[in-house]
Amino acid sequence: MAIFREASPGDETAIATLIQDLAQSMGETSPIAPDFVSTYLAFPGCHILLAVEHGQIVGLLSYSIRPNLYHSGDTALIEELIVRSTWRGQGVGGVLLEALLARLKESGCVEVSVTTLPDNQGAIRFYRTHGLMDEALYLEKHL
Repeated sequence: MAIFREASPGDETAIATLIQDLAQSMGETSPIAPDFVSTYLAFPGCHILLAVEHGQIVGLLSYSIRPNLYHSGDTALIEELIVRSTWRGQGVGGVLLEALLARLKESGCVEVSVTTLPDNQGAIRFYRTHGLMDEALYLEKHL
């Protein structure tokens, strides 16, 4: 089973490649580059948990933490949960998510949220299995 750790300098290229692979699997492209991964990791409140097997990153969960006025406490947003295709179905995503939930609870976060496309039934089932529920409608506009 993979080990789990925080992303650190030197992981940028592998992280960018994993995100590009995900985009390509969906018929899309991502402008992600290692330099932007460095910028992300240096930004306060932005984090990436990694699943690593034999020195290779096989999964990641990126998230951000910020204060929330309504809840009067910190909340977290899961941004990306990616598991390399050859590692899917082996529990890597679930362990990454459970590790995050434990960290957030321990740090005093009061809420965690995630978005997924409405037709991504696998992701919806996955998050519901781990206790996340439908609470809001998420709207966005690409600029």
